Amino acid sequence: MSAPQPMKLIVDGEEKQATTGTTGTELFGERRDVVVMRVDGELRDLAEDLPDGASVDGVTLEDAAGLEVLRHSTAHVMAQAVQQLRPGAQLGIGPYITDGFYFDFDVEEPFTPDELKQLEKMMLKIVNANQLFSRRVVSEDEAREAMKDEPYKLELIGLKGGATEEDGASVEVGAGELTVYENVDRKTGDVVWQDLCRGPHLPNTKLISNAYALTRSAAAYWRGSEKNKQLQRIYGTAWPTKDALKAYQERLAEAERRDHRRLGSELDLFSFPDELGSGLPVFHPKGGIIRKAMEDYSRQRHTEAGYEFVYTPHITKGHLYEVSGHLDWYRDGMFPAMHVDEELNEDGSVRKPGQDYYLKPMNCPMHNLIFASRGRSYRELPLRLFEFGSVYRYEKSGVIHGLTRVRGMTQDDAHIYCTREQMKDELTGTLTFVLGLLKDYGLDDFYLELSTRNPEKSVGSEEFWDEATRTLSEVAEASGLDLVPDPGGAAFYGPKISVQARDAIGRTWQMSTIQLDFNLPERFELEYQAADGSRQRPVMIHRALFGSIERFMAVLTEHYAGAFPAWLAPVQVLAVPVAEAFNDYLYDVVDRLKAEGVRAQVDVGSDRFPKKIRTASKEKIPFVLIAGGEDQEAGAVSFRFRDGSQDNQVPVDEAVRRIVEAVRSREATA
Repeated sequence: MSAPQPMKLIVDGEEKQATTGTTGTELFGERRDVVVMRVDGELRDLAEDLPDGASVDGVTLEDAAGLEVLRHSTAHVMAQAVQQLRPGAQLGIGPYITDGFYFDFDVEEPFTPDELKQLEKMMLKIVNANQLFSRRVVSEDEAREAMKDEPYKLELIGLKGGATEEDGASVEVGAGELTVYENVDRKTGDVVWQDLCRGPHLPNTKLISNAYALTRSAAAYWRGSEKNKQLQRIYGTAWPTKDALKAYQERLAEAERRDHRRLGSELDLFSFPDELGSGLPVFHPKGGIIRKAMEDYSRQRHTEAGYEFVYTPHITKGHLYEVSGHLDWYRDGMFPAMHVDEELNEDGSVRKPGQDYYLKPMNCPMHNLIFASRGRSYRELPLRLFEFGSVYRYEKSGVIHGLTRVRGMTQDDAHIYCTREQMKDELTGTLTFVLGLLKDYGLDDFYLELSTRNPEKSVGSEEFWDEATRTLSEVAEASGLDLVPDPGGAAFYGPKISVQARDAIGRTWQMSTIQLDFNLPERFELEYQAADGSRQRPVMIHRALFGSIERFMAVLTEHYAGAFPAWLAPVQVLAVPVAEAFNDYLYDVVDRLKAEGVRAQVDVGSDRFPKKIRTASKEKIPFVLIAGGEDQEAGAVSFRFRDGSQDNQVPVDEAVRRIVEAVRSREATA
């Protein structure tokens, strides 16, 4: 064995001397918070040898990458516990996910809640045993020998370079070497459990501590395909500290209280009738009021911003989506074709061929037809077309979720046609408009995401894509908001900026999208006459502000926990008389409010006064006006607010003024 040779490393930005064979464990020996390292930009186990000249950065559990490694390592510990509890369980895939991890298992019976609690206790024993995570590079034959009793792992070994993030397989095998991670008993040196995995992992199980929890189990198809066998999936979460875990669990509890599906039922806003089919919601009268208020204000703002309203049908001949490219690139997301208008002879032969019609998944091809319906001049540009357009997408049953993932939706869809010279200003103005309108609905904590080209799922020249991406990037950076890259996340026709908004409890929702497109104008041969008389292609900007009305309503319902600001609330004012004798007095107050456009009503039901107040509280009505003898004598009413506070004997004129002002100013807290 040759003697160690000197070498240089760049460690956390500083040059350091080392010798060949130095590992990350030795390099960061004094830093107990470092759990994994980034070597030349790639995450590696601390136990690996470092190459000469490498740039090495220590990664802690406070870093996003370190947290992901913690969660993936915890998934391994959970899988080890599962195979102890159920020795016949066969391993599927176990990646980290947002805020946690999961692992799939082929087992005879679903896991019970009691078993999840039992598994947590078994995991703690493994954690406290301080087992080592040991990485072993293996040949394909060695991998097959190690995983000979795991048929799903053997399938993954066969994939190797074909594994994808979409089905979770890339966490097990990549395009490079195969590795097996062994959990080693520190005292005996025996391998007590192993799994095919790319890693990296924590140095040992003790670093997981007791800040984890198993949250639920569910059925899941192997590699996400309904064609494959159904497995059982266990979800869990892991955090650096118990306090962080507790805070997360409290956020989950709050999110459950805010779940728009539960609130939609409790507040009588919308429902999902089985008779209609999966992912097809209906809005009840109260939900319809909120939706109409949202749409009316949006229409007003779009009119002020120079948009023109258009309307297009719900179905179209398939050829339109052949021209746009959607049938090539988006067919799986479309409902199957309806074949109509075929005419047959008496002998059954075809006299007139039929046509394939599709429910539209996008409005843009139809808007292109409006642009192309007559000659256009540069003087008309920018032309901003806007539609509340109903679209239909064949979402798989496993991903449909309340109003956030539906099959029938209404997009607030706009397409802007402009010259190449106008596009940057138009994009800047569009982003400003989008952010301003979102703020009016009560969302004001944003960052941006820039989705760029996927070479395997795109059309058009590299030159077009480069210019479009550069322009969008410049506009996003000029906004002053944080910009996060999303490599390969663009639609097939152009890059996009998406506005990511944080809600009242810190969750992130993708809201508005702005896409810059040079390709569809080319495919539809759109033209305008330039100032010099030449025919030029317009640039097309796709813009959805809400994304869809349905999803936006779900976001607002959860953001406000159903307590909508007064301007959106279905019932803005409920007048509750202390006794029947004061009904007429409150009717007069309500009539004044109605004359100002306020949605107000008097509760003349048979319930007793205290129950009426409790009902108003449950229905989250912004303003409850109460009147009894002293109020009537003083020409006043008493305010009761949603937080339980009260303002007594407010003169009626003042009460009306306050309410009207709160509604018209769109105060987010009222």
